Amino acid sequence: MSNLNAIKISESVYWVGAIDWNIRYFHGYATLKGTTYNAYLVMADKITLIDGVKKGFECELLERVASVVDPQKIEYIVSNHAEPDHSGGIAKIAEIVKPEKIFASKGGVRALAAYYPELKVEAVADGGELTLGNKTLKFMETKMLHWPDSMFSYLAEEEVLFSQDAFGMHLATSERFDDELPWSLLEEMSTGYYANIITLYSPFVQNLLKKVAASGLTFKVVAPDHGPVWRNMDNFVKMLGFYDKWSARRTDKKAVIVYDSMWHSTEKMARYIEDGLTSQGIKVKSLFMQSSDRSEVAAELLDASALIVGSPTINNELFPSVADVMCYLKGLKFKTPFTAAFGSYGWSGESVKYLTQMLTDMGGELVGSVKALYLPTEEIKKQCFELGCGIGEKINNKN
Repeated sequence: MSNLNAIKISESVYWVGAIDWNIRYFHGYATLKGTTYNAYLVMADKITLIDGVKKGFECELLERVASVVDPQKIEYIVSNHAEPDHSGGIAKIAEIVKPEKIFASKGGVRALAAYYPELKVEAVADGGELTLGNKTLKFMETKMLHWPDSMFSYLAEEEVLFSQDAFGMHLATSERFDDELPWSLLEEMSTGYYANIITLYSPFVQNLLKKVAASGLTFKVVAPDHGPVWRNMDNFVKMLGFYDKWSARRTDKKAVIVYDSMWHSTEKMARYIEDGLTSQGIKVKSLFMQSSDRSEVAAELLDASALIVGSPTINNELFPSVADVMCYLKGLKFKTPFTAAFGSYGWSGESVKYLTQMLTDMGGELVGSVKALYLPTEEIKKQCFELGCGIGEKINNKN
């Protein structure tokens, strides 16, 4: 019988996950390059499966396991994260392999009980250990990275960290390791992943980085639940640096302009604000929401010092695409140092008022706003340029 193959990532650990080439939407996040659902087989005295796969991919996982060992010889399953893209296949896998025990964090026990009440799951403690006979797994709770149940597992003898969603990325490739891919792609996909999945929990990331450093653990392999496995530790150290920068909200001399437009008036205003910013030496990313996605906006904001949002008024409200992205960014708790609002209107003009309120609620300094009745006049263009200049000056003074 022919099987899909497992891929060896250390002396006794194999990747037995699944590649999802087709997914393009992941709870509000555009996954334009697909993803992987990574699971790992530890060939110890007690053969152990680390994490599962999304429902519908169980057979792929079991075939990869079968290329190494009879799946029914799996004795333990460890669930590092109960979100269904990792746990969705566990119930079916457990029904087939009939493991001796299933383990999760205390929060994981509660979450898995809610999803799969038929499973019997035992809790492991933060800092606890599980002997696999000739191997040892150590556990570290990573609450709110990015669910309350999240934890790391660490195979001590081989210095392999199973990091669940941390240090991952949504990327479907035939390559399994970071050093088989260009750094530019790793950086791009990690940036988008952090911005859209982890940003909300940045304070916890700072605490985690300190916790890992204090633990004294060393790594030869870092195996996340999405994307490539990190085996080039120089690359991984660079990624840790990005996580530190992003979670500490250290920003560059960069501004992001987000807008939509009905009859090009708000679009024209954006151009003059952009020109004011560039006159101060500020890098600008201008995102038109008819050709951009909210996920792209989040990724660009990660290192930006200014968020400038424009919307025409429609039906006494924000333009729908702008309302959508603002709701998304507010939920991720982006707190950009400097903000501003602009927009055109025909007779009522509420959009700028609503934007200024939303930006104020998100934190950061509201530098100003500009409104245009129908078309921007020469005076309005001047105000837009000056607004860009003023924001640029503030960015330069901060950085």
